[in-house]
Amino acid sequence: MMVFEMNQTKDTGVDRISDCLDGKRIALVISGGIAATESIKISREIRRYGGSVYPILTKSAEKIITPLAVSWGAGGVSVTDEWDYKMAQLESFDGVLLAPATRNTIAKFVHGIIDSPALMSLSAASGNQTPMLFVPSMHNDLFDDPVTDELLKSVTEKGVEILLSDSVEGRRKQPDPVSIVAKLCHIINSKLSARTRIAITLGATRSPIDSIRFIQNSSSGKTGWSIAEYLYRMGHDVICVVGETKYEPSFLLPDIRKTSDPDRILEFCIDLASSSNPPGLWIHSAAILDYQSQKEIGKRKSDTGEWNLTLYPSVKHLGELSKYTTGSMRIGFKLEDDSDEEHLIPRAYDLISKYGLDAVIANLISEASGSLPLRCRIVFSDNEVQEITTLQELCETLESIISEN
Repeated sequence: MMVFEMNQTKDTGVDRISDCLDGKRIALVISGGIAATESIKISREIRRYGGSVYPILTKSAEKIITPLAVSWGAGGVSVTDEWDYKMAQLESFDGVLLAPATRNTIAKFVHGIIDSPALMSLSAASGNQTPMLFVPSMHNDLFDDPVTDELLKSVTEKGVEILLSDSVEGRRKQPDPVSIVAKLCHIINSKLSARTRIAITLGATRSPIDSIRFIQNSSSGKTGWSIAEYLYRMGHDVICVVGETKYEPSFLLPDIRKTSDPDRILEFCIDLASSSNPPGLWIHSAAILDYQSQKEIGKRKSDTGEWNLTLYPSVKHLGELSKYTTGSMRIGFKLEDDSDEEHLIPRAYDLISKYGLDAVIANLISEASGSLPLRCRIVFSDNEVQEITTLQELCETLESIISEN
């Protein structure tokens, strides 16, 4: 066995983002595709979420990237490239990631061939029913071969998850490390108890006043995206109903339904709530217009002088949805101007009482930017108020609320 050790130094350190993989042991199996060069970034991304990385390279992978380089990314964990009869590759892992997954390695796994520590680790993980993720990377001529399709079906039947990218430049390239590790987090944490289906509305809505102009409220979508990403990484089934946003998610969430029309957002939500598998939790973070305007036909000429708009009240989504969400947990949002600080908590309670919510996340405009010591407050239906200082703390608190119910 050849082992490469990298001392844990400042140079190999990473900034911790969250606890999504806290204490989890991840076997990173690296096969011989050119995407093996990304294994350093993948290793460091796993560590940002608290996971420990145990890389195992195939002989082909060593021709593309050195074990020493992978050790650096893994932060001091040994990298094995030859047989070790102490069977370190049979250690217990919380998750196994094969990235890149070449067709050769996939075929050997499917047909039970064990000719390296990498294949032994994959076979052992399959036998132990360890959560596994394969990330295929190959040219289209190989990927489009019916044999590849049969192999991937066989892999799926063995309980292995597959993460594919779209075809670019004639290849199925490996997705970016953030997307890969987000999917890995989701797969591992989906085994936790109290995982549920969650609908999150986020972003701003707009109402047209003619064919090119509109009125719109203010919402960047940052808070909603952050909550959605964290809860997805924690293993929940997350559906995002999205309006206009300034920010985009750091990876492509699997179920995003997008519209800036407040009436369409309500339709999406009613359809979800009325489905055979309705969400067990609703997080209403979208900024829904309180007022809309009647749209003029065509484009109003810029030289027509004064334009007086008549605004009419919008449908209250929280009230309409209450008819369809019996038995589901519901969390609303309440934003007030700084001058109304004394009314923030009472108005949050009013929202809970009026629409039967379980909690309301309440903050002032100046707090929404995240630049002040206090980020928001969670106001619960039992009169408890919990102060939150960071967006990450908000995400973690929401996860704890879900886990306890």
